Amino acid sequence: MAHALGLFFDDSAEEAVRALWKRLEAAGVPSLASRGHRRHRPHVTLAVAGRIPEGARRDLRAELSLLSVPDLWLYTLGTFPSDESVLLLGAVVDTELIAVHSAVHDVLAGKVSAPSAYYFPGAWIPHCTLAIGITGAELATGFAELCPPEPIRAPVSEIGVIDTRTGEVEPVLAL
Repeated sequence: MAHALGLFFDDSAEEAVRALWKRLEAAGVPSLASRGHRRHRPHVTLAVAGRIPEGARRDLRAELSLLSVPDLWLYTLGTFPSDESVLLLGAVVDTELIAVHSAVHDVLAGKVSAPSAYYFPGAWIPHCTLAIGITGAELATGFAELCPPEPIRAPVSEIGVIDTRTGEVEPVLAL
């Protein structure tokens, strides 16, 4: 996939997630900070597609400017059942977050190429990735290092389209 639509946090929440990344690194677990392009910013992804074209971005700006984007609470330390181990902080799901997510997918329907079904309404698990592509032993170490997690209140300060290959973010809306 090449594009993702992400909810980015205020400075305090971003700093709290980056502190968790540092704790993982110190424990020998490669965090998102040291993966790939190394330009990752803490975020929760709303949608992923091969391409989110400019017309869809314009429509997103218009729709999102009408919505009240809630603060997120990152609380649950977890993983996904897959071959590629992911350590994550799950976001508490509430009606406001579901409404924003649904509105985003209503706007994107039929306008993006190769959308990822993992992010569709009903399948989406809102989360902030801490580590990805780690071994089973690293996953266990990560859980031991971070459990139990302190809840992070994460006000959303920006919504943007991420080029997943480069880490570059094009802002869609600043809050």
